[in-house]
Amino acid sequence: MTGRFGTTSALMALFVTVATSGVPLAAPAASAGLPSCATPPALSAIDAVLDRTGARIQAGKPLTIVAMGSSSTEGTGASAPAMSYPSRLEQELKDRFPELDIRVINHGVGGQDVPEELSRLERDVIAEHPDLVIWQVGTNAVLRRDDLSADEQLIRRGVGLITEHGSDVVLMDLQFAPRVLARPAWAEMERLIAEIAHQTHVGFFRRFEIMREWDHTQQLAPATMIGRDGLHMTDASYACLANQLAEALAWNWWSRGKLAASLRRSPDAIVDFERAARGPAH
Repeated sequence: MTGRFGTTSALMALFVTVATSGVPLAAPAASAGLPSCATPPALSAIDAVLDRTGARIQAGKPLTIVAMGSSSTEGTGASAPAMSYPSRLEQELKDRFPELDIRVINHGVGGQDVPEELSRLERDVIAEHPDLVIWQVGTNAVLRRDDLSADEQLIRRGVGLITEHGSDVVLMDLQFAPRVLARPAWAEMERLIAEIAHQTHVGFFRRFEIMREWDHTQQLAPATMIGRDGLHMTDASYACLANQLAEALAWNWWSRGKLAASLRRSPDAIVDFERAARGPAH
């Protein structure tokens, strides 16, 4: 965690610098609602460059996002489809970018595992020609088996297929829930997802760590974070998930736009950015 906090602090300092460059780019506005959802910025930050979506945001072009995954993408545990995280995410992003045409398409199918999701990538993801794919993955694998070696290869293959078609990717990891924590493979899956995201240069949204922070601070109380089944999220936690994901995406797009404008003006900013992105020396 020290490296992530150090990197984010350095990047935020750089964003302050480029904010003085005179480029007319507005900072993303935080949602006025759900104040208890807040987590440390370094915890929710998406560090990878989301080139395609960032460029479309800066150009004011329509944005298509596909949410791919299993039951917590579909919205199991929510009181209505409109309370699922993809539906809430669409509204959160429209609140932040009211001038843009933004669609979030929900292609979550409850109970599906990595092989089943991979088999429908062409139909449910690539065929939509998305600018961004948010792939929530890994929970059902952990619930069903301890050997994740095949899952690692399948997730890598899926990321490769999506990026080959020009879409940005953000991997979303497991939910922090009793039934997940009861399985011996949860820590290994967490490691694998983070490693795949890092090695393939795609985004990583740390749902598990964010939800653990909510649990530790009891920020969602008196609402419950996990339903009675010990696995699925609730209206409150889906809403907060969408809020934090929208905030992370908005800051990613805004900061990269500011950075791009700065790099066009100052070659020295490239050196500063690369040093910041590497984080503190170990």
